[in-house]
Amino acid sequence: MDIGIDLGTASVLVYIKGKGIVLREPSVVAIDRNSNKLLAVGEEARRMLGRTPGNIVAIRPLKDGVISDYDITERMLKYFLNKVYGNRTFRFFKPRIMVCVPSGVTEVERRAVVDAAVQAGARATYLIEEPIAAAIGAGIDISKACGSMVVDIGGGTTDIAVISLGGIVVSNSIKVAGDKFDEAIVRYMRKKHNIMIGERTAEELKINIGTVYPRVQEVTMDIRGRNLVTGLPMTITVSSSEMMEALEEPVSSIVEAVHSVLEKTPPELAADIGDRGIVMTGGGSLIYGLDKLLQERTGINVIIADDAVSCVALGTGQALENIELIERTTKQENKKNRA
Repeated sequence: MDIGIDLGTASVLVYIKGKGIVLREPSVVAIDRNSNKLLAVGEEARRMLGRTPGNIVAIRPLKDGVISDYDITERMLKYFLNKVYGNRTFRFFKPRIMVCVPSGVTEVERRAVVDAAVQAGARATYLIEEPIAAAIGAGIDISKACGSMVVDIGGGTTDIAVISLGGIVVSNSIKVAGDKFDEAIVRYMRKKHNIMIGERTAEELKINIGTVYPRVQEVTMDIRGRNLVTGLPMTITVSSSEMMEALEEPVSSIVEAVHSVLEKTPPELAADIGDRGIVMTGGGSLIYGLDKLLQERTGINVIIADDAVSCVALGTGQALENIELIERTTKQENKKNRA
């Protein structure tokens, strides 16, 4: 019984060997402050964000791709695993779990993920770096002596990596991704329209009319928020060209990070990437025009993977098929470390 988990800042995806992706929920937990009781997890808790009374708090236990609240993460994992398997099965059969981590995480952050999975009920825990999982999930054969470039834009981090012969040659992980896009939209609305909007409204704007490259046809959306001058609710119409202005700063950080990875790439692998193109995965890559913008700035063909949101979870699941090989290499590494 093997499970692959994409433990993301914005959402958690669970993959079961032989079944595929069985769970896709936001990584949000609602807790009663007085009794420390878990009230809701996932989609139900996400609906509570920004709408809770004083004694209830809706928490996102992962920030910038890493665990920021260890205890809540462990309880959230336990809840999702029980939801997938049911309490009784889980009590008798402890699974092997493979979890994704961003490529730039520290040893302490890796340890926190392993401990949280073990406490949630794993028999053994393995970690896989997000760009490798994303590349496998996007259908790239990473075992060849050929350079492939993956840009995985999630909720908390953007992972950029050049992969060859099953390993990462050059990589960069920056804490600019979906969440920073939302923050930029909130800031822009406050500055430009004197209106305060919530995280969820910003996310809806990003998904529905978010744009980083000029659209052929302008699109608009009506949103409600609080007027900062009068303090009263108000409705405004936001256009896609305003979204382009709002998202300019975080998007240029991503483009710069891609450029810096390309600069450090060995020439032979850079030539391969020029031929094969850059593959984009993750929910953030679905913003309108990001592929076109990256293509324009780098001069390299950019492809968005099919089912970009699930790539990391699918890649983790496919890596589970070779879990015996991973177990062997882990044992060898542990022996080396002891020596």
